Amino acid sequence: MFGRRHYKDPELNPDDIFLDATNLPEFNQSSLEGRLEKPIGQSTYLGLFIVSFLIFGALVAQAANLELIQGSKYASQSERNRLRPEVLFAQRGAILDRNGVSLVSNVESDDGSVKRTYESPGFGHLLGYVSYPKKDSSGHYYDTVITGLAGVESAFNETLSGENGTLLVEEDALGHVQSQGSVKPAQHGESLTLSIDAHAQRAFYDAIKETADKVPYQGGAGVLMDVNTGEVIALVSYPEYDPNVLSSGGPSDIIASYSRDSRQPYLDRPVNGLYTPGSIVKPLITSGAMTDGIIAPETSIYSSGSISIPNPYDPKNPTVFKDWKALGAMDMRHAIAWSSDVYFYSVTGGFGAQKGLGIERLKYWYEAFGLTKPTGIELAGEKSGFVPSPAWKEETLKEPWRIGNTYHTGIGQYAMQITPLAAARSIAAVANGGKLVKPTLIKDPPLAGQSIPVSQAALQVAREGMRLGVTEGTSLGLNDLSFVRIAGKTGTAQLGFRNEFYNTWAVGFFPYENPKYVYAVVMEKGPAGTSIGGIYAMHHFFTNLRAASPDFFK
Repeated sequence: MFGRRHYKDPELNPDDIFLDATNLPEFNQSSLEGRLEKPIGQSTYLGLFIVSFLIFGALVAQAANLELIQGSKYASQSERNRLRPEVLFAQRGAILDRNGVSLVSNVESDDGSVKRTYESPGFGHLLGYVSYPKKDSSGHYYDTVITGLAGVESAFNETLSGENGTLLVEEDALGHVQSQGSVKPAQHGESLTLSIDAHAQRAFYDAIKETADKVPYQGGAGVLMDVNTGEVIALVSYPEYDPNVLSSGGPSDIIASYSRDSRQPYLDRPVNGLYTPGSIVKPLITSGAMTDGIIAPETSIYSSGSISIPNPYDPKNPTVFKDWKALGAMDMRHAIAWSSDVYFYSVTGGFGAQKGLGIERLKYWYEAFGLTKPTGIELAGEKSGFVPSPAWKEETLKEPWRIGNTYHTGIGQYAMQITPLAAARSIAAVANGGKLVKPTLIKDPPLAGQSIPVSQAALQVAREGMRLGVTEGTSLGLNDLSFVRIAGKTGTAQLGFRNEFYNTWAVGFFPYENPKYVYAVVMEKGPAGTSIGGIYAMHHFFTNLRAASPDFFK
């Protein structure tokens, strides 16, 4: 039988593994033949150390750069990426008329911004316009304020503006809004209630525009004011600009047309326009002359159509000062009603037995009735009136003052200029008993003004003369308005070297027995000889106002 053969794994001795190492004589020992491992040399260690040191140094330098040098930059950038501030625009206050009718309101536009919308036409210079916040090319606002640039928008800018707020918006790395919250809420502007009546403003504008277009006149201005409080009920300038166009910045062709228009649509005529007043000053002269004791109201002066003054330089050719027509015998009331120039030549400069006021007292009374200084209304740029004097003529023209200069100044001519608002204010003082009120655009203002040292009896004569002017004199065109009793005065001022143009005025107050409102209108630079002017405009105004707002005549 065969038995199982047993195999036994041979044991492997470590010395056998490294046999070649023990048999070194058979190998080239200088090149380490026969060895399974080779020792690392010192140069290798040095190289590795240098490379590691350089890498470590670079990492340290970059870390220092990021942390110390650019750390604040990246921290700020990181913060901006997370929290972005946005402006919360304050809503500008609305502007209302005295009855709560909206004149200026805020409307959201297609791009989400809020724009102002203005009542138009007829309100341009009164309300003014604004400039809106502006963005740069990247869409960021560099101007965040809505600013009033003219009219009420400018005069009451602080009240209407409010104060912008701030909104922090949190965004992720992709610009998606994660959250937002108000850090500072916007404080909206206050609404403003004006003294203006929207119906009266529209009616006055339409009347002036129709008159100007009909003749034609270059332009016109109108004022309606409360004689006791100074509240301005209507303030009209024609031609005007559209505040919606100027606020929005276009269309550009319309804006360009405003600059090219010789009629000066940017001129706010009631407060910034200066006009020769003509005969509307005669009620003021009457009041001053009576107060100074120059003349009694019953004194009669005869107008044959002119007076003649000896000419010392040419005795054969006296200087002639004409009346607008031969009016016959005139007392003070009829002289106002019929606007006799001869009468007022005599009262202001003297003629024959009649002593005159003289230029100094004449100038004093013009100043006392507020014709030479701004009225104090809230609107910017109000002009001062001007009354010539001997000193002015000597300084400006290098000529002496002559009696004819006094005559012409006494009928509102020569170099005299006033604003329509000042004209209305002076006639209001005649109507209210001698109080020079301060015009205002705010409803229910605190009473402000000053008393003129003028005789009440003289003012009464002036009022009676103005009423007579409507019932039989130069303001007769208003007498057929049966729903109101008006006292009025007209004026015509010649323009140009050849007197080829006229400014025509109408001033007055109503109701006559208990004066409440004063009006003044000037139609600017119409052709000489036209029969359509201030009275035509006022007739149109009163008719339209009664239809739109009959409460004015109750």
